[in-house]
Parts: sequence; structure tokens; C-alpha cells
Amino acid sequence: MHIQFHGAAGEVTGSCHLVNVAGHRVLLEYGMFQGGRDNELRNARPFPFDPVAIDAVILSHAHIDHSGRIPYLVKSGFRGPVYTHKASRDLCRIMLKDAAYLNEKEAEWENRKRERKGLKLIEPLYSMQDAQAAMRQFKGVSYGEKVEIAPGITLRFSDAGHILGSAIVELWLEENGIRRKLAFSGDLGTPGRPILCDPAIIENADLVLMESTYGDRLHRSGEETQREVVEIVRQARKAHGNIIIPAFAVGRTQHLLYEFARNFNDWDLDRWQIFLDSPMAIEATTVYAKHTELYDKEAAELWRRNKRQPLLPNLHLSRTSNQSMQLNKIQSGAIIIAGSGMCTGGRIKHHLKHNVWRDRCHIVIVGYQAEGTPGRSLVDGASHIRLWGETLRVRAKIHTVGGLSAHADQAGLVDWYRHFSGRPPLILVHGEPRSREALAERIRAKLGTLAHKPMPGECIDLIKPGRPV
Repeated sequence: MHIQFHGAAGEVTGSCHLVNVAGHRVLLEYGMFQGGRDNELRNARPFPFDPVAIDAVILSHAHIDHSGRIPYLVKSGFRGPVYTHKASRDLCRIMLKDAAYLNEKEAEWENRKRERKGLKLIEPLYSMQDAQAAMRQFKGVSYGEKVEIAPGITLRFSDAGHILGSAIVELWLEENGIRRKLAFSGDLGTPGRPILCDPAIIENADLVLMESTYGDRLHRSGEETQREVVEIVRQARKAHGNIIIPAFAVGRTQHLLYEFARNFNDWDLDRWQIFLDSPMAIEATTVYAKHTELYDKEAAELWRRNKRQPLLPNLHLSRTSNQSMQLNKIQSGAIIIAGSGMCTGGRIKHHLKHNVWRDRCHIVIVGYQAEGTPGRSLVDGASHIRLWGETLRVRAKIHTVGGLSAHADQAGLVDWYRHFSGRPPLILVHGEPRSREALAERIRAKLGTLAHKPMPGECIDLIKPGRPV
């Protein structure tokens, strides 16, 4: 009985942990590596396990760094079920199709260059057909429902409060009469954030796996974030520029639209035209509308009012490429929300090309930016960025609004772990080295627990939790 770490160990993306119990193999996540060309190439490396031998996959939520390689797993011979929340299944149907489309386009572009050079052609990591085939293996599970997914392995999801359908994973494991319970945080949200309910509290486990994305920092309070956004909007209006917001299509976009609606008058948003320039985000927003039973009370009430009047009277949805290109002609008065969230692809790159060199423009970063991404370069103060082989000077004002993050900060992570009875062994995943180190030190100082920080390939015994195999 053991767990082995094959991704998001010492980094944020590529989440993948293999649980082995009584001869049965279950994957916790199978996400994409993101952040630069080298990381993207890792997605097609040989498997560190036999895909055919995997009995099931457990998916905490739909984000691509957790779900993105599942179609590749299916393409390579995996035939078992993928267990996830029903809302996550609906979101994955959109997100994996989009990822497959990008895979096909990237392979097509690369093969044009290879053909001219007489090189061997490549195939995409997986196709849209592979993504559709993978979705047939998804099994929707509700919060609180216990499901036996293999002999000796029982699963339950609880609300993680991160995005719609995000789940904390509890696993009851049995091998040769020995019973153990594993709790996996998935990605945790922050208590009191809008739309979704607070992360569930889990009190018992023999071993805890916890994310550490923002383990080295504290988010600003809601009041401070409100003042920060008001000041950004004021500055941009005074400069007669645009506001460009790279946003993840699932979770962050819906959070932004909700905040805009809730603060429409206080933020003087009636003076702006707001554009949602992301077909995937538009589709994902319809999934959010379908699952209002997962909203908190305030968001549910706002949604009920929205059925009688528009949520945002000046919101424009850009579905087509032509609609998106028209936005490049707007010099001022536009708030443009577009993907991808880390500026690695999608329509946001076009908006950066037309705005990042303009000192009247304001770029607002509202989500995590992995190392090696254009978004991370902007956050780190780069004076120039490269887009499609062209070097552009960064003259726009760059703002990082951490208070809009969907991830718990250091205090939230410590508090979530604090509720476990007896301080069970703790393993920190899904965090860059600096974040993991800072969180481990804070937990040691505050709670006395020595957190383990596994590296890729490391294996941990589950019978004597915390002991390396």
C-alpha cells in the first residue's frame, strides 16, 4: 500500500499521484505540464507506469493542469472509469475538447515546418476524437456520495471551494486487513470568496496530501482588494486606455463577472464596455448557470435576480475570430477578459500584442502564473516580451491582484490542515519550491508538524504513513 508522485511535486502543473492498494492502481489526477516549451514536451514522455494497468482515475477538478492528459491516457490504452464531480465532468467536456483542438493545431503548424525541412512529421498529443472517447469513461459523483471504485478502495468527494465542482478527495483503503484513510486537498479555495461555498473541513485521516500553490504569501483582504480594483479602474479611465485581463476560462472568468455585477456601481463600470473574448469561457459560464445548486446564498440570490434583468448590461460576448479582431481597434474604454490565463496561447496574446506597448493600457493579472509563461514574465517585471517571434516593449501598467485568486493563501492552507485530529503526516504537493518551503516552515512553527516535500518518482508507504518506500 503506497503512493508515488509523478507530477506537481516541486512544481505546480502536471498533477499526478499513483495510489497502489492490494494490487489495484488508481491515479489521483493526470494533468498537463505547463509553462514553456520544455514543460510542454514533458507531456509526451514515456509513461512511468503502464496505462493499461491503471484501474481508475480520480479527478479533483477540471483545470487542465489536473485533467489535461486524461485523453492521452485513454489513447494509450487506459480503459477504466474517471471519477469526478458531475459539474467537473460537464466542464471537462468543454476543456478537453479545447485542449485537443490546440494540440491538433500545434501539430499542424509544426508539421508545416517539418515538411519544408524534410523532417519526420509528428502527431498531436491527442485529438478531438480522443477527447470525446475519454469523456465516455467519465463517471459523475455528487458531494458526500461514497463509491467503491476498486476492491479495498472507497471514494468520497467534498466541496473544495476552488472552482465549480472542485473536490477534496477522501480515500478509504484496505489491504490484508489493514485500513488507512488518505485525504487529498485538490486545489483549495478561500473561505468567504464569492459564488462557491467554503472548502469543507475534514477531521480524520492517516495521511494528508495538500496543495501549496500560495504557501509563501497572504492574499489581501476583500476590502483591500476592492480598493485596489477601484484604483486600477480609476487610473485606466484617467489615462483613456484599456484594461486587459488574462483569465482562466473556468473559475476565474466567472468570478470576475460576478464581482463586476456585484460592484457595478461602486467601480463605475457603467462607463466601460466589457468584453468576454473567449468561446470556452462563454461555454463554461453556461455550465456554471446549470449548477446553481452549488452556489453560496449570496450568489444564488444574484442569479435569481439575473433571470429578470441582465447581469451586466454592457457585457459583450465575442464568440468569433472576427469579433475578437474588432477589439484590437479599440483604443480606450474597453475591459477585455480573454484566455489563456497564463498568456501562453489563445486570444489574450493578440490583445497583448496590441496593448502591452501602450503606456495608457493596464494589464491586470488575477491568477497564478507558472514559471516560464509570458504571464509570469509580466508579473516579474519584464521590460520586453516575445510574441510570435516579435519582441515587444512592456509599457503598460502591470497589476497583480492576488485577492481575486481562487487558491487559498498560506493562512487558509494552515487553517484547513489544523482541523485534522491528531495532526496526521502531511505531504505538500502542487507548489514551487519556495512556496512549499515557506508553508512547511509555517506549519512546523505553528502546529509542530514536519511536512514532507516529495520529488518526482518518490514513493511513500501508506501502511506506515510518511515513511519512504
